[in-house]
Amino acid sequence: MLENLERFIVRQQRFEARLWANRWSRWTLVLLAVVCTMVLVKSDWFQASSNQQVYRAYIGPGAGIALVSTFFSLLIAMFSALLALLTWPVRWAWRAWRSRKALRRAKVRRVVVLGLDGLDPDLLERFLDEGLLPNLQKLQQEGTYTRLGTTWPPLSPVAWSSFSTGSNPGKHNIFDFIARNKADYGPRMSSVRIGSARRMLRLGPWQLPLSQPRVEGLRRSKPFWSVLGEAGIFSAILRVPITFPPERFHGVQLSAMCVPDLRGTQGMFACFSEEESQDLTVEGDVGGERILVERQGDQLSGSLPGPENPLRRDAATVQLPLRITRRQDRIWLHVDGQQVPLVPNQYTDWVKLSFPLAPGIRARGVCRFYLKRFEAPFEMYCTPIHIDPDKPVMPISYPSVYSVYLAKKMGPYATLGLAEDTWSLSDGVLSEEAFLEQAYNIDDERKEMFFDALDSVRRGVVACVFDAPDRIQHMFWRFQEDHHPARGDDEQTIADHRDTIRRMYVRMDELVGRTVQAIDDQSALFVMSDHGFKSFRRGVDLNAWLRDNGYLKLKKDRASSDKTYLADVDWSRTQAFALGLAGIVINQEGREAQGTVPPGEPSRRLAKQLCEQLTGLVDPQTDEVAIHEAVDSHDVYQGPYVREAPDVIIGYSVGYRVSWDAAIGKCGQHVFADNTKAWSGDHCIHPDLVPGILFSNWPLKSEESNIIDLAPTVLDLLGVDAPGYMDGHSLLCNDETS
Repeated sequence: MLENLERFIVRQQRFEARLWANRWSRWTLVLLAVVCTMVLVKSDWFQASSNQQVYRAYIGPGAGIALVSTFFSLLIAMFSALLALLTWPVRWAWRAWRSRKALRRAKVRRVVVLGLDGLDPDLLERFLDEGLLPNLQKLQQEGTYTRLGTTWPPLSPVAWSSFSTGSNPGKHNIFDFIARNKADYGPRMSSVRIGSARRMLRLGPWQLPLSQPRVEGLRRSKPFWSVLGEAGIFSAILRVPITFPPERFHGVQLSAMCVPDLRGTQGMFACFSEEESQDLTVEGDVGGERILVERQGDQLSGSLPGPENPLRRDAATVQLPLRITRRQDRIWLHVDGQQVPLVPNQYTDWVKLSFPLAPGIRARGVCRFYLKRFEAPFEMYCTPIHIDPDKPVMPISYPSVYSVYLAKKMGPYATLGLAEDTWSLSDGVLSEEAFLEQAYNIDDERKEMFFDALDSVRRGVVACVFDAPDRIQHMFWRFQEDHHPARGDDEQTIADHRDTIRRMYVRMDELVGRTVQAIDDQSALFVMSDHGFKSFRRGVDLNAWLRDNGYLKLKKDRASSDKTYLADVDWSRTQAFALGLAGIVINQEGREAQGTVPPGEPSRRLAKQLCEQLTGLVDPQTDEVAIHEAVDSHDVYQGPYVREAPDVIIGYSVGYRVSWDAAIGKCGQHVFADNTKAWSGDHCIHPDLVPGILFSNWPLKSEESNIIDLAPTVLDLLGVDAPGYMDGHSLLCNDETS
């Protein structure tokens, strides 16, 4: 079956070669003109890109979008496809020869990793005792079950990076969703940097890229599938977080977390309405925007915003006009030359969209619409516009045709890194039922990809991460607690969703059962989560605490600031600040743009002082300990990238997390505040309080198992030595104990 997948890729590369060849004949004269211009015209005709990404903060960081279909990319893609075709037999033979050594040492033919993001051991063990999870219970009885240690901090990008590399964050360089920009204190994405082409040719209102845009992954260390690839072993890696941009290795990969939508954001939905309102939340580059439509009888008209046009100097947003009409009791959406039926309170299928950027150049995306109400006041929801996997504007898979392969096999599917639109539920645009339907639709797409990979890859690794447990627990935890501040007072909604999380665990157990049926006795199975889950009832504004204790000063001695990204901080008098979800940064001389604290012993002494003061911090309103432990990053990280981490990492107690405002660099009036958002469960707490879970059909050494141990364990099973940079150790039992 693997050969079928490889044959498809080769056929697709041959098709792309013909396609690029046809396009090349059309653009030859243009390319020649550009080259001649580069040679003959002085450099001041060309504008070098500043290469400065406009970074925006989590709680969904903006990534930006890179249009890869530049003139030169046509030529590069054509020759790359031809080269792949010509060298494929040689590469296949070389890999087969290299894999012989590993195959002789391998204990299994295949390793399957089923990642269930955020599955919590406390809930899971309760449901096991209640007999709700028979498939996981069977795995526990016949193999291994243990709680799995997680990372400092237990954030998904940090934990999954440690899973893939087998190393602590000091070696893989991912410490949070966002990191501070040392040059200006602004936020930047922690895992990817996207920049425009370095050189542009300006022609009136247009700008033509003369080089490829930069899409650079910032995770360091090598993932285990690359190590396997070097030994000639194939892997299929599906939606594992922090795999964007996709990396070249012997296998296939579909990227996940931090893949932007077509607008370059981490998820900007649209709400079409007849009523003007400012009730939607936008934080940085995530959230939603309300778009006005005009009604004329039984017809409404408006426009759908797409990406900023990178080929225009003014970067104007490309808009697609749309109309909604009602004829004979049927409602239709007219957009981009298509007529799409709308049914109230139902999602449409994925709708393909094509945004014109320049003659012959389009940016293609997919989205789904959800009609809430046709009668006045009209309201219709539109998901973020995902990159079209069939015609991606930037790499979202490796090889690039793998996303196309999946689209040909199963139709359009979600590609956005954070695909489940949690913000629409928080803003009340989607109901709980509509959000669940969206989450499970995406979950069903993931299953189809996963089982296709299981069917195709009979030797090597298949790893797939399912996000539904994480997203559903984030949004529905409030219904499990009688006194959660975000619970609300709608008794019917509370009754309907009191068991939503329980039902989700049952659904994941069914997935495990189906997976067990799909594998043979030569396959090692790991079912694991990267962290657990707990309630998020109260937020801690770290910047307010730093201000109250004299470590942070605001301009003109203001009492508070509602400006994002530390805009009101007086850096000349500030010793420490907070940005993101992980912890506190020392304003260190020579490292930060306007540092005040000398490096070396003074900075370390200040970090220790902050740890001592914050550990055991009590919430005066509840008399509960809000911070279980604060640690110096040098005490929990080792490696070349510790300098990039926050200096103090905060391990919160159950029920607490960094406040929404502090996460995006605000400084509120009060240190503590209720969390009233639908996002009511979280895992940004002390790692000892939110371990993950690990099941296997193999006997494992379960004492002190940690997420960094999975990578060397997979390598051990497939007969490959773990590289020296890996901190983890194989969990396999030796012959005497197995």
